[in-house]
Amino acid sequence: MPRLDPVDLFVPVDLFVPGCAVLLDFDGPVCAVFSGYPAPGIADVLRRIITRHGHPLPDDVQATPDPFHVIRRAADIAPGLGPELEAALTDAELRAVTCATPTPGSTALLAACVASGRPVAVVSNNSAEAITAYLDEHGLTDAVRHVQGRAKTDATLMKPHPYPVLQALAALSADPTTHAGSAVLIGDSRADVDAARAAGIRALAYANKPPKSRLLADADAVITSLEPLAHALALQRPHEEIPC
Repeated sequence: MPRLDPVDLFVPVDLFVPGCAVLLDFDGPVCAVFSGYPAPGIADVLRRIITRHGHPLPDDVQATPDPFHVIRRAADIAPGLGPELEAALTDAELRAVTCATPTPGSTALLAACVASGRPVAVVSNNSAEAITAYLDEHGLTDAVRHVQGRAKTDATLMKPHPYPVLQALAALSADPTTHAGSAVLIGDSRADVDAARAAGIRALAYANKPPKSRLLADADAVITSLEPLAHALALQRPHEEIPC
């Protein structure tokens, strides 16, 4: 059995009730998407597209290392460039996932969810194409019932907006309005926790870097590794409670 971090000892048992849907963010809980193709370089690609079309860059867009921030702001600063920027970002993500680093415990967690009868969806601000390519490459496609990437035509619908979470819940037939424990989202960012809250489901923060334990402390629980959760779920048969 893996050694438990003290934080991991406090994951509440009722967070993963029998049959609940498990929603996973992609970049973090599944893999480090940009480990081989860093995100700041992708942000630069998007900035060059905007400036090539003659649009000035506000200070926040000029300075950000986050390509998703560039995409969000593009609707205001570069109207009409949405499709070109979206295509460029998707192409960059497809390149990035070819050398993405799998998160330790992620494969075991997916297998444990399947074995214990919990449907899984990946819910991400990354493109569905990149997520699907990664899952295919790593033999994980059958473990994931639904892939919910970002909305192609409206960047404002990315997390922390609840839209992608609600879409995934509908695909998994999980209804938090009738059962509060019907789903839990595992994510490593403020956007994940806020999107889960807005959608009416529980949030488990994966604090893969030390500061995140504090920044995401208001989630329903915080873990620093996936292995203890995978181990707990793997001990179950479908519809059994997690052993304390």
